[in-house]
Order: sequence, then C-alpha cells, then structure tokens
Amino acid sequence: MAKAEFEKRWSLHGATALVTGGSKGIGRAIVEELASLGAKVHTCARNQEELDKSLQHWQSLKLNVTSSVCDVSSRAEREKLMELVSSLFQGKLNILVNNAGMSILKSSLEFTAEDYKNLMAINLESAFHLSQLSHPLLKASGAGSIVFISAVGGFLAFPLLSLYGATKGAINQLTRNLALEWATDNIRVNSVAPGAIITPLLKASFEASGDTSLSSVSSGVPMGRAGQPVEVATVTAFLCMGAASYITGQVIVADGGIMIGRSLN
Repeated sequence: MAKAEFEKRWSLHGATALVTGGSKGIGRAIVEELASLGAKVHTCARNQEELDKSLQHWQSLKLNVTSSVCDVSSRAEREKLMELVSSLFQGKLNILVNNAGMSILKSSLEFTAEDYKNLMAINLESAFHLSQLSHPLLKASGAGSIVFISAVGGFLAFPLLSLYGATKGAINQLTRNLALEWATDNIRVNSVAPGAIITPLLKASFEASGDTSLSSVSSGVPMGRAGQPVEVATVTAFLCMGAASYITGQVIVADGGIMIGRSLN
C-alpha cells in the first residue's frame, strides 16, 4: 500500500494534459516531461511543420502525445481546441499548462496599438479564456491543475520589456484569483516564473539587441549560467503531481537566483 501511494504521488500515470505552445522551447520540454511521467498529452502550436517534427521525436520515445494546429490568439480557435481536447479525453482533463507566449522588445514609447493587442491576446487573454473553457473538464476529473508559464519579468523591470512584463504580472495575479475561486472545485492553480532560459524566443530577443553570444544572460545570474527548458519543465510537472496536492495560488520562480540579486563575482 505504501509503495502504491508513493507512486501515485510521484507519477502522472493515466492523467490527461493540454499544453499550449508545445512545439519548441519550454513548451516542448513540458510536453516531454509530462508524457514521460505517464500522462496522455495533447499540445498545440501555430506551425504545422514544427509540430510534426516534435511529434516524430515523441513517437520515437513512445510517448502518448497528440497535437493540433491552433493560433491561441483567436477566440474561435481556442474554442475549437477545447472541443477537440474534450473529445480526446472523454470530457475530463487533469492538467492545463498555459505556456504559449510571445515577446516584443521595444522602448515603451515605440510600442504600437497592434503590439499591445498582440501581446495581450497571446500572453494574457488566451491563457484566461482557455482556463475558463477548461474549468468544466478540470472539475469533472476530480483533481484539476492549471499551471501558467509566467516570467521573472512579472516581478522585475527589464529594459524594452514593459508590455511583456505587464502581461506576466497580470498572469501572476490571475493565478492567485483563480486559485481562490476554484479551490472548492478541487482545481489548483499555480505559475512557474522562469528567468533566462535558452529557448528560440530568448535567442531571437538577444540577437535583435546585438548579443549573439548571450554572454549578458549568464553574467546577470548568480548561478553563472542560463537555464535549460527541462529545468522549467520539471517544476511544472511537480506542480501537476499528487505530491503538490496542497499547493495552490503560488508563483514558483526558477531563475538561477536572479530574483535574489546579482552575483558578486
């Protein structure tokens, strides 16, 4: 009995999960981590080619992953996605990971109305709406878990990231509000706030600013290096497990120490 309870706490065997933006970077690592722990995972992204490439990789590992194309900035496509997920998982969902996101590096005076609309639609509106749509499926599962992928930019100010930081700050507060409202439905809601993680998004951001070596990333991290996507995926997976059954409304930071201050070296 003790062994069975232990395995139940530290496994996702039989759980169902939806991960948005799962074809690359942190999202891809989260899909692989959840599926490796036994979950049945559906993921979505905008690019069919990238999805197919990732799906082939997961199939080679014999992971239980399905995928579909979805632009999460579109309300209609979000609704279509959740209909598909409900059909795939017989109306029950254990895990929703709102990972899809984007960043635009500009000074605050240079942002356009279109920039604002796009950032809010993808980083905030889509996550909120998908959480609303998933609520009945999560409740039906008997033990639901939502994890938002936030960022340390939701706590700290960084140059050229005013709107991005605003969306992540909003996600952090949304985490607390939904956790409070949905606790009686046995739905836990948490966020993971990564620091500098080596992803295509980070590389593109720094290349746009002229830093192709990413040297400025590690120099600002007390641990002396940027993180890897799997180091965010493992925290995310933990929050979805039975082992985290009493954790809700929290923003867990995975940043190599950025939030506690710069290294003195």
